[in-house]
Amino acid sequence: MSKPFHPVAAETEVRENRCFEYPLFIPSGPKASKACIILLHGLNEPSWEKYLSWAEALAAGTGKTVLLFPIAYHINRAPSWWRDPRAAGSLLIERRSEAGENSALSFANVALSRRLSQDPSRFYQSGRQTIADLVALARQVKGGVHPFLEAGATLDFFGYSIGSFLAEVLLMANPGRLFNRSKLFVFCGGSIFKAMYGASKYIMDKVAYDRLFHYYCQEWLEKTSAFTYGRSMESRILRAFNAMILPDAFQEERLSFFKTRQWAIAGISLKKDSVMPYAGVQACMGESVATACFEQLDFPFDYSHESPFPAPGRVDRGVLAASFSRVFGKATCFLA
Repeated sequence: MSKPFHPVAAETEVRENRCFEYPLFIPSGPKASKACIILLHGLNEPSWEKYLSWAEALAAGTGKTVLLFPIAYHINRAPSWWRDPRAAGSLLIERRSEAGENSALSFANVALSRRLSQDPSRFYQSGRQTIADLVALARQVKGGVHPFLEAGATLDFFGYSIGSFLAEVLLMANPGRLFNRSKLFVFCGGSIFKAMYGASKYIMDKVAYDRLFHYYCQEWLEKTSAFTYGRSMESRILRAFNAMILPDAFQEERLSFFKTRQWAIAGISLKKDSVMPYAGVQACMGESVATACFEQLDFPFDYSHESPFPAPGRVDRGVLAASFSRVFGKATCFLA
């Protein structure tokens, strides 16, 4: 009999990861307590700063409460020293001695790069814990014990970057059938894992990315295959995650899910996004569903996956505002 699959290095000693707060945007109006949009952020984000205007736009445009939920070991769920410049300097020296002067290594990504290089299963573990936390939140809402949401309030998702990947796994596994009615709007995400490119000064260095890519595309599926065919919720979540790694892994199940849930998924990809390219969305969902659900945009200014809306001053304010409104106008229309 196979033993249950448990990734190593859960880092359970990180107190901030176990006890944390999340911000909410609560507009006035009847929808606020009856419906909620959960915003899921990108990989290696240090703070909520860039997402505050996004949450405000979603709340104002839909009339729904917007809850910004931190992924495990990110934002306020990570030890403060991971973001401390003095500590990062020491880590940078150690990282260079371990991995050399690899491209994309920076103060911003050194902590995550080192952690994932040491143990790439932490990528899955972080997502798995976040799913457990989201399930606990959904049960809290369903049971009527959330302080700002009514019992049975609807829960929809706005997923950016890896946050959309996590939301897709969650909706595919659908623990306890808690997310039958949930919609998902994807921004700069939705790609199959194999098509992602995570080497960036703001995400992870090249050595960490290469290790992560090899681990999940070459080692992981064989290592976990015996644990994906059970009926337990753990098996369902693992199978959903594995279906999002390679285009041909659990392909029929994955494509069936996206076709069946086509009504509940919409998104926007950016033409110059090299981290989460639109080709990866097509490989994930199938070309017909991707065409039906997604719009591909190209802003008339210099942008990137990590910074789709650069700070005012670098870009004409009117052009920036129009591009922002185009994205969040579609998002609010879909999620309203």
